[in-house]
Amino acid sequence: MRLDKYLKVSRLIKRRTVANEACDAGRVIVNGKPVKASYNVKEGDELEILFGTRSVKVRILNVQETVKKEEAAELYEYM
Repeated sequence: MRLDKYLKVSRLIKRRTVANEACDAGRVIVNGKPVKASYNVKEGDELEILFGTRSVKVRILNVQETVKKEEAAELYEYM
């Protein structure tokens, strides 16, 4: 699945366009490297998202096309 879509489905970022812009600005790092929105994520990848002064680090546990709001947090774990 594309990185920008995963960020939206997992609700780490609310909108896909915002996720796309974050990737283009180099604020999304996968396994230690900044990547583009078209990067294919897989289970086990480690994401770091830079939000201004703070950052969020997560490990991808599951990749699904659609998920309910309540189950979105099960797609990743905080590190």
